[in-house]
Amino acid sequence: MEPVQNPEPALQQRLLRHLRERALSLGLGGAGSGDASVGEEQLLEALLEHDLRVPEPSEEECRRYHETHADELLQGALAEADHILFAVTDTTPIEALRRHAETVLNALLAGEADFAQLARAESNCPSAQLGGNLGQLTREQCVPEFWAALAQHGREGLLPRLVPTRFGLHVVRVHRFDPGRLPPFEDLHESLAQRLRQQSLVRAMALYAEDLRRQLEAESAAA
Repeated sequence: MEPVQNPEPALQQRLLRHLRERALSLGLGGAGSGDASVGEEQLLEALLEHDLRVPEPSEEECRRYHETHADELLQGALAEADHILFAVTDTTPIEALRRHAETVLNALLAGEADFAQLARAESNCPSAQLGGNLGQLTREQCVPEFWAALAQHGREGLLPRLVPTRFGLHVVRVHRFDPGRLPPFEDLHESLAQRLRQQSLVRAMALYAEDLRRQLEAESAAA
């Protein structure tokens, strides 16, 4: 399916007018009285509730989600780490920066340098003042690519490769990594069902909007 495109302003106005007229005809969202102050968002919510039939996720679907998304459902995951950030900007010569970062990493891997001293001298992060120490970290506090590198390493010690993120290149040393625990299915059943309902609703809303857009475009072309 093609991604839903933002409609042109004229088409957007027709979409909103169509939704209001349909809501009025159905008496939804408090629109039955013809109150012009009824918001478009309220009308849209009422229409979607009326028109969309989102299937209730089965227990089997919830169990399958529990199994296949175990990594993201872990609770209590925690890391303690230091890093040296070589920040990337629009004008940064990337290859030169990478070579320099690798030189720093290799010196640490060879035991030829002190991590805290290098962090204070080299890092482009406020944590440089603390020798690169980031303290305790949870998944939510990290950008995904940084946490993924910590989880993949999964133990104490200096990561043997640079960690690229949206901020730049990181030399990372882990002091502690606790992967957390996956709660039993019974404890997550309701929240998983709600998550699957929301995913189904988002897909249904996208299809609804796309079908309506194409309908109105076809009517305009035939006029």
